[in-house]
Amino acid sequence: MTAAGISGRPRNLLDFEGWSPERLQGLLESSDTMLQVLSRPVKKVPALQGLSVCTAFFENSTRTKISFELAAKRMSADVVSFAASSSSLSKGESLRDTIETLTSYQVDAYVVRHAASGAAHLVARYSGKPVINAGDGRRAHPTQALLDAYTIRQEYGDLKGKKVAIIGDILHSRVARSNAELLPKLGAEVVLCGPATLLPLELGQMPGVTVTTNPLEAVRGAHAVMALRLQHERMEGGYLASLQDYIDTYQVNSALMAEAESGAIALHPGPINRDVEISSEIADGESSRILKQVENGQAVRMAVLYSLLVGRD
Repeated sequence: MTAAGISGRPRNLLDFEGWSPERLQGLLESSDTMLQVLSRPVKKVPALQGLSVCTAFFENSTRTKISFELAAKRMSADVVSFAASSSSLSKGESLRDTIETLTSYQVDAYVVRHAASGAAHLVARYSGKPVINAGDGRRAHPTQALLDAYTIRQEYGDLKGKKVAIIGDILHSRVARSNAELLPKLGAEVVLCGPATLLPLELGQMPGVTVTTNPLEAVRGAHAVMALRLQHERMEGGYLASLQDYIDTYQVNSALMAEAESGAIALHPGPINRDVEISSEIADGESSRILKQVENGQAVRMAVLYSLLVGRD
């Protein structure tokens, strides 16, 4: 299964391999059009009429699942929502057999979230249909990175020369990995920051990416600061000395944001642990673009669906 179709357009969005900076910029520009659609009294266009999109979520999700389903419906696609817990998977059916069964129903595209890294690639292989990775293990979450990039672009007009600091549990974050892959392609500098136990140093070998355990160094001169959710199991797994130690050092709060570029924005992929990885003062403050990220997610996912299913250069 190759990344690109006959026309040279990428066939899937599993990660950003095969996606040129020009095509990625095209997605962001298409998102502008989709955002205009969402601002209308009637938020619907016939762009995907007659096509069906299956949201196959093998892992729990609220924002991503609803966002994709609304995105497909806004463009008049038929949406099939697949719930793993009530499917034959619970009886021992394999992922391959499940996907081949769904494909026999003439599903045109899949949106897949799975706890196993690489699961979306398997769905693309077994289905032969366009597949969008909505998060696989700790590997990738490309549409989250796209909506993050779009939100920054919305603020500054361009990502070239912008510095983005991502702070928190980098080790387990597919969001951090996808942003580290995407943002440098768009001309931004990425700094990944967290405790040494949660910071894979090899990510610093990626083009345009540096790593540090020093949050002041990470945010100094940053145009956008993203906090990552700290999962409670990390505290129980010996990754942190204590929760309070993490809060004291790595919480994105007003003191840390003061080290960033004047007017810097605060981001978070959600869900938020308030007053843990980010203070309520910042999450609800003037610098926050967290709700804007959610709003932009629908437009970005509309652009991705359109590009993979019917879009042309």
